[in-house]
Amino acid sequence: MRSKDLHDAVVNEVNASSQAKAINKIEPFLTDIEKDYLRKGRNKAGRGPKNVDAATYAIATGFETIVGWLFLKNPNRLADLFDLLDQPIN
Repeated sequence: MRSKDLHDAVVNEVNASSQAKAINKIEPFLTDIEKDYLRKGRNKAGRGPKNVDAATYAIATGFETIVGWLFLKNPNRLADLFDLLDQPIN
């Protein structure tokens, strides 16, 4: 695999739209504290880049907030939520 192909594959997974889809999938499984951090991160988001609308960027920022907080406070819970992302939507 060429490095450009790898880069393109990674960008498709970590862009704001993909992160917004991910949070929509795991949000029903979040605790009240996690939902609070999601809200706080969403509210702190700025306008974001021109290629994505502000609402999607805000949701993605909330996702990143939860990932960072759980990485520091409860990595096992973070792994559980990431496992949910690999499961098909029912």
